[in-house]
Amino acid sequence: MRIISHKRLKVFYETPGREDAKVALERWYELVEHADWKMYSDIRDDFGDADSVGNQNYVFNIRGNRYRLVAVVKFVMGCVFVRFIGTHEEYNRINASAI
Repeated sequence: MRIISHKRLKVFYETPGREDAKVALERWYELVEHADWKMYSDIRDDFGDADSVGNQNYVFNIRGNRYRLVAVVKFVMGCVFVRFIGTHEEYNRINASAI
């Protein structure tokens, strides 16, 4: 899968206080980059706790569920658009299906 954008991940884990997310986010990036997802069940094969929240948006738990990542997955295009990364508290303040 083509991931847009790696920079967003780096900006997040280079933020003071969030450095602990680096290894988990880079691992997520590596797994997704080599994936060939065709449907939601393919995502679940790689990330068993990933959730579909509608509107082609999927939520991934990062670093033992300390952080959440919301991505739009365009299966036909083979693209993943990173839309949000944050703590559970920050995640609870957004509408994950509309972000």
